[in-house]
Amino acid sequence: MKEWTIRENDAGQRLDKFLQKAAPALPKGLMYKFIRTKNIKLNGKRAEIGAKLVPGDKVTLYIRDEFFARAETVPFLQAPAEVRIVYEDENILLADKPAGLVVHEDERGEPDTLIARVQHYLYDRGAYDPAAEASFAPALCNRIDRNTEGIVIVAKNAEALRLLNACIKARQLHKYYLCLTKGVPRPAEAVLKDFMRKDERENRVFVYHKPVPGGKTMVTKYRVLKSKGKIALCEVELLTGRTHQIRAHMASIGCPLVGDGKYSDNRLERPLGFSSQALCAYRLVFDFQAECALSYLNGKVFQVENVPFASDGVMEKLARVIR
Repeated sequence: MKEWTIRENDAGQRLDKFLQKAAPALPKGLMYKFIRTKNIKLNGKRAEIGAKLVPGDKVTLYIRDEFFARAETVPFLQAPAEVRIVYEDENILLADKPAGLVVHEDERGEPDTLIARVQHYLYDRGAYDPAAEASFAPALCNRIDRNTEGIVIVAKNAEALRLLNACIKARQLHKYYLCLTKGVPRPAEAVLKDFMRKDERENRVFVYHKPVPGGKTMVTKYRVLKSKGKIALCEVELLTGRTHQIRAHMASIGCPLVGDGKYSDNRLERPLGFSSQALCAYRLVFDFQAECALSYLNGKVFQVENVPFASDGVMEKLARVIR
């Protein structure tokens, strides 16, 4: 037998979703069977699969102990607890992800990921104890590519996770990037609106200037901040969130990103240390429209202060090579 008393971090979930996280060794088919046969009860009564849990609810499982076995090791402890913090409070953490680090475990199965580093960091500071949580773990609310650097949002509790996900879905989060381009965009400021289609086999996006079957609208706003020869530093705001949006869209106007070997030829800049795209998610601005527990974030600008590729010296070196 096993019993959980639902706390704030577990509330708001359907019963079956909670059980999949709290008892991962319990096969889904058996879970549904045990709910039907009353081996799983909610507040001592027959449970409904879709019941929404509230604080204080008691979930009781009258099943064998083998289904509650927990891993002896905590996977995130295999990753270093090194996190570059842009901002942190009791609800959220903004991490500055370095280029080359994946946000979540991918097909390579690398234990060193951004979320593992964050969980290790919070664990070391007593802000996260997996043994004390039935189903919640600190989670990322957005993601950026392995070779893109910059800000990734982490929710430290379930309420923050729900609010941040809703904020992002409603486009109440403004995301700004810095990038270096080969070629100076003209005009110096514009909103690009085109259509994209992704080739899954090549993991590559193709941009079209008119609607195409299966195509999705892609809207990108850019502004040239400064230029050196044929190298430009641009600020880009994503008005939609498509795969490789900045890389593909800027390349489509003849201004591919420095270091990007997928959407341009990067042989000239590789000797200068650019083996991947010069792209940083450097600024976030929250704009929650309804009063909520995170409204205090509104009006604040969160920004990575040091973006190495944005310096005049780096741009001058590139400008001497790329003509």
